[in-house]
Amino acid sequence: MKRTTLSLFGAAAALAAVTGVAALGGAPPADGTGAEAPARLPVQRSTALCPAPTSSDVGETTYTSFTPLGKSAAGGRKSAAQLLSAAGPAVRSDAKADPKKAGKGAKAPQEAGKPVLSLKEPGKPATATTSSSDAPALVGTADGSLAPGWTTQQTTVIAAGAGRGLHGMTCAAPDTSFWFPGVSTAKGRQDYVHVTNPDTTAAVVDLELYGKDGRIKAPTGEAVNVPPRSTVPVLLSTLTDAPTEDLTLHVAARNGRVGAAVQASDEKLGGDWLTPSGDASADVVLPGIPADATSVRLVAHVPGDDDADLTVRLAGPTGSISPAGHETLHVKSGMTTAVDLGDVTKGQAGSLLLTAEGDSAPVVAALRVTRGKGDKQETAFIPATPALDGRGTAADNRPKGSTLALVAPGKEARVKVTSSAGADGGSPVSKTYTVKAGTTLAVEPPQPGGAKGPYAVTVEKVSGGPVHASRTLALPKDGLPMFTIQPLPDDRSTVAVPEAEQDLSMLNR
Repeated sequence: MKRTTLSLFGAAAALAAVTGVAALGGAPPADGTGAEAPARLPVQRSTALCPAPTSSDVGETTYTSFTPLGKSAAGGRKSAAQLLSAAGPAVRSDAKADPKKAGKGAKAPQEAGKPVLSLKEPGKPATATTSSSDAPALVGTADGSLAPGWTTQQTTVIAAGAGRGLHGMTCAAPDTSFWFPGVSTAKGRQDYVHVTNPDTTAAVVDLELYGKDGRIKAPTGEAVNVPPRSTVPVLLSTLTDAPTEDLTLHVAARNGRVGAAVQASDEKLGGDWLTPSGDASADVVLPGIPADATSVRLVAHVPGDDDADLTVRLAGPTGSISPAGHETLHVKSGMTTAVDLGDVTKGQAGSLLLTAEGDSAPVVAALRVTRGKGDKQETAFIPATPALDGRGTAADNRPKGSTLALVAPGKEARVKVTSSAGADGGSPVSKTYTVKAGTTLAVEPPQPGGAKGPYAVTVEKVSGGPVHASRTLALPKDGLPMFTIQPLPDDRSTVAVPEAEQDLSMLNR
């Protein structure tokens, strides 16, 4: 058989493997206008990585996994969604407790690769909990009807010590580059970047730090080896001798793909997970500053070769305003700039909008948000968040503890919010909201009927202009305003699949 014939069959097989529905031999459109726009079809496989939740002896973690109801291209294929322990100590099980320590709460570690959480059906969350101080990172995959929009949240309550508070994050897909504006190596702060490798071959990453004067020398952050199916945590203060309050971290994979997240712990201000900023952009939206925020700090960085000049606006409930004294922001190329905005929301929920002036360079950005006063303060982070093209999901919500922030920076938009059944029962409910142009709408999600246990909230854009979203989960305890904020990027539940047409002329090339 000719090599060109093999190439044709190989190309067709590869396309079919990616989509499961690629069609060869289709006729051209009857109207003669050329190729049609690619169809968007449900994905057939999703991957998510969760870092090790905490090393605290007084921490308790809940994992909540959920797939929205919807169409699937799985056909008759069997569907599955599991989170497995990565290499190292695993989530512990009472059934395997050391008999010498029975009755004392001791639990033996599981082996790597053991299932920690399995999702059985779309539309209903599944949960698992652990109070182990050596709970592992998790590597998860979802196939078939459970893949489109599969979302897992890791929520940890740390009762005392540095970083006490509520630490939450959405477990994310692997990639090769991550930007984290807002990290710190200052005294009293401990920031660990957790780099997780989901694959069976080693990955190598560089950890680059950028301050107000540019890149900081950090030779120990170069060529960090991440073994297969494992996590490597790195304390950022060990990368540099100079304590610095406001930095940007870049995690760049030399080879392989990884997941990355930063856990920030402060001796006085609590802590939370800082997830990556959205891709560098000339127009940046940071959605969901709580109404009672007592302090907001903006950290921005320019990855490119040109400076950025940005207009700063706050989108509140009735419109957008420029914060007094902070109407504009200049960020130099390769440098990190921080601005203390104070209690910028003035008692009303809002979102920060950064808009480039002229040909300004794109930026990455994040907010550090503080609630409470005195020794009852707690911190969370809001990274720059891309718009929802279709839908996004917050998997872990509690009755009267969740607040959605929906912002339409340009045109008015309509948004459908669906609250699922609870993990232990209940019925879903949906409600549609209108978000006026240039405003932030903060709402409590509709409560599912008879819900028991955590429930998921899915946000879908119905019509209008771009919509950005985040969810605040607040679980106050002993006067401490414990909270965490998760951005809701698009869940990428569909993929564009072009139609393949028959072209036998390839055999003669």
